Amino acid sequence: MNLSRRGFLYSMLPAAPFAFTRARCGLGQQASTDMKEAQSRFEPAYLKAEREGRLAGLESALWEIFGSCRLCPRKCGVNRLKGETGFCSSTARLKIASFGPHFGEERPLVAAGGSGTIFFSNCNLLCCFCQNWEINHRGDGNFVTHDDLAGMMLSLQRRGCHNINLVTPTHVVPHIVKALRLAIRKGLILPLVYNNGGYDSVEVIRLLDGIVDIYLPDFKYHDNAMAAKFSSGAADYFEAAAGTIKEMHRQVGELQLDPKGVARRGLIIRHLVMPNNISGTDRFVQWVSKELTPSTYVNLMAQYRPEHKAREYPEISRPITMQEWNQARTWALAAGLTHIEL
Repeated sequence: MNLSRRGFLYSMLPAAPFAFTRARCGLGQQASTDMKEAQSRFEPAYLKAEREGRLAGLESALWEIFGSCRLCPRKCGVNRLKGETGFCSSTARLKIASFGPHFGEERPLVAAGGSGTIFFSNCNLLCCFCQNWEINHRGDGNFVTHDDLAGMMLSLQRRGCHNINLVTPTHVVPHIVKALRLAIRKGLILPLVYNNGGYDSVEVIRLLDGIVDIYLPDFKYHDNAMAAKFSSGAADYFEAAAGTIKEMHRQVGELQLDPKGVARRGLIIRHLVMPNNISGTDRFVQWVSKELTPSTYVNLMAQYRPEHKAREYPEISRPITMQEWNQARTWALAAGLTHIEL
């Protein structure tokens, strides 16, 4: 099974509000044994942070940022605690589109049990070619409580997933930390994956030091002019992505796997190859090699297709060609990258 993200989302959408929070699924004997073995070998970073009292302080700091929102580089400054909305259209309420085991993510995240994805509604980037535009632009989903979110995390653990994969978390980080603390008290022990668009605040990412186990950022553009044109005026995208990804790398380093090849800690960078080299793949791979390490895990993705409003822009109104894909792979190898998922 290798669903696209869009196909996965539609397969997981609940028939009625909150129906998904009540799902219960037992583990088979082998999955249960594997889970117990994993528990004995690995402890996620957030457990130590909670024992030391750092998670409580982090939650408090994040709610303060939330009250004059600067969770991302747009720094709207609205008081979301009072329900005000900024660029991402999110208020004080938490909204989720779907959750479930996902088998279309990177191989070290998926393994046998799948990646335990939770898709948050709305987005702070709003790319014109967004493949999940129904939830990111339109905001499809259901409002949930922190207890609901904690329950989803625990349900994914019971179902044998290898991690908790937070998809588009940037604008809801305080909610996530609050729910995480509730889930910890009920036995959560899976690695936490921060799966973002690359457009985050370095301030917030620094606060997450010692909380997140696996960072999974996009690096969408090397050229700010392209980011501004295709991602709703994000004219500082390169600086934001470069700064936050360097900080992520400082915190967790290169990807670490358990003996079965399952990711436990580290950085994975996604880069979508686009028509006419809009994403600057040649410069991106050189940046990774020089600014991080040549052995940084990079997922070079060929899945671009013109979605949402992309056909309004001639330069991105088609899929990439085989020639463009081969050129991207050649650039990656020439840059010396040694851990590339294709």
